Amino acid sequence: MELKSHEPTGPIEQRWTEHKAHSKLVAPHNRRKHTVIVVGSGLAGGAAAATMGELGYKVKCFCYQDSPRRAHSIAAQGGINAAKNYQNDGDSVFRLFYDTVKGGDFRARESNVYRLAELSTAIIDQAVAQGVPFAREYGGLLANRSFGGAQVSRTFYARGQTGQQLLLGAYSALERQIAAGSVKMYPRTEMLDLIVYEGRARGIVTRDMVTGKIEAHVADVVVLATGGYGNVFYLSTNAKGCNTTATWRAHRKGALFANPCYTQIHPTCIPRSGETQSKLTLMSESLRNDGRVWVPRKAEDCDKDPKSIPEKDRYYFLEERYPAFGNLVPRDVASRNAMYVCENDHLGVGPKIPGEPRRGVYLDFADAISRLGKHTVVERYGNLFEMYERITGDDPVETPMKIYPATHYTMGGLWVDYNLESTIPGLFVGGEANFSDHGANRLGASALMQGLADGYFVLPFSIGNYLGELRTPPALEEDDAVCKDAVREVKARLTKLIEAPAAKHGPDHFHRLLGNIIWKYCGMSRSRDGLKDALKQIPELREQFYREVKVVPNKDETLNQTLERASRVADFFELGELMCLDALTREESCGGHFRTEHQVDGEAKRDDEKFQHAAAWEWSGDASKPVRHEEQLTFEYVKPTMRSYK
Repeated sequence: MELKSHEPTGPIEQRWTEHKAHSKLVAPHNRRKHTVIVVGSGLAGGAAAATMGELGYKVKCFCYQDSPRRAHSIAAQGGINAAKNYQNDGDSVFRLFYDTVKGGDFRARESNVYRLAELSTAIIDQAVAQGVPFAREYGGLLANRSFGGAQVSRTFYARGQTGQQLLLGAYSALERQIAAGSVKMYPRTEMLDLIVYEGRARGIVTRDMVTGKIEAHVADVVVLATGGYGNVFYLSTNAKGCNTTATWRAHRKGALFANPCYTQIHPTCIPRSGETQSKLTLMSESLRNDGRVWVPRKAEDCDKDPKSIPEKDRYYFLEERYPAFGNLVPRDVASRNAMYVCENDHLGVGPKIPGEPRRGVYLDFADAISRLGKHTVVERYGNLFEMYERITGDDPVETPMKIYPATHYTMGGLWVDYNLESTIPGLFVGGEANFSDHGANRLGASALMQGLADGYFVLPFSIGNYLGELRTPPALEEDDAVCKDAVREVKARLTKLIEAPAAKHGPDHFHRLLGNIIWKYCGMSRSRDGLKDALKQIPELREQFYREVKVVPNKDETLNQTLERASRVADFFELGELMCLDALTREESCGGHFRTEHQVDGEAKRDDEKFQHAAAWEWSGDASKPVRHEEQLTFEYVKPTMRSYK
């Protein structure tokens, strides 16, 4: 299979404009004839559904939450990047493009990244027009701050959680279209399979999570905006319901899955406190603007009150190792260094968990409070301080925070071309669900940027172009044989889980065991031997899962949350194996993919000669034997060099 990105040519700053100018259009009276399915209602899905509804298409939007406003996008606290250059500190569209490509360790497609940087300015305008309450400076301009991997202030933020405020903006636009009748919302409904007819994506099979009813929905176009797969690790910053089923089922129907080993570790999370946790609390990366990261220089000081440790005995490891960026190095660099001081140097200050090194470092605001005053610092971070205190019992104003990296974002996902179309015609993928404009690592505050860029500004053009070229898709009804077969297939798969021959353990038991394997062997660092070991353990555990998973019987189609979880865990098993295989095959280190065999003084060592490409995997029918394809990455505007933040 040849992967065609369909990137435009010519000067990079003109490519998106030229591409739009030559895209096919659908007249308003014809849009009413087309149905678009959008799966997911976060920033990417909510924005896409609202915009397609406004354009006149008939839209069906599905989410597993009780309403679209509860999408995982609300968890993003710190802000959204945009090249507005309000601070006049040297930012530009090109600078944002450059920082993003460099931050991703030169493993992204230049054309896509430049478009993202270009659209970032329009996102802010769109959000302001929707009434999103961005913070403002005294003079009235929107306030912004720096995030990791940048030396300029380009991160716009809102009080509370920026993701929540942006989602409310998208949600209001979506609700308006629901009221107008152009969008029909299906809450508490989970996609369980993709319907492909005559080589095109034409619908989905869903399960009503309240009644248990399984049914088919058909459309002319399917958009997946279902987020990432960070919950494969079990313990992550993601909400429990976040899963990979939608994209994985599309993968099994022919959509290629690209770069699954590219997972991002977020450096500022509350450390794990015990063995029974199911979620880690994310703390905004914005804290790194004023908080200083350190550990005691001596192991015997790790149990002391941090305020009693004198300055000379504090190891500000990020500032010492990376003086140019200090605490604002990219996420992968900050996370890896925190791991080193805890696991290699044994200087961790996190909670004691039996059989494990202490994992945690200090994030200290004492200097900022002394310099700026308590009022100013609390005004900037008060909501985060309050959340931290409620969870840990410590006031960050009085006692340094304890933080440690945790699985957060995934840069892998379904491979898409420049139009965000997968290898299945008519199947489009937006936001974190696609294989990313970020490369091997995502800069902080860029997830919201990508989701909204895809939903508001890219997918409407791409889908219009697809339908303009196709004109009239072959007729398909929900009671046709292909749909009935798809429903039957889903029911058989669920029945297999319900009728496990030696039911013993709930799905969470197996999910936790799988997550431990993935974290240990395919987490912050990977090694050849460890990955080979994981690839032996995962199939064995999967066999045990199908034999021993305990699901509440569900013959009468009713509410069944153990069945929901078991179905998701089954897909995580297959994805987890592919992640490890992808990591084993990629014999280099880049961004969040850190192979211990490929490093220079603890920094990632790429192999551009052999691995300057995206790896896209094709389902072969056997989870252990996928087929690997490559999309070569070319760089005309950014020269790949060994990253340096020193």
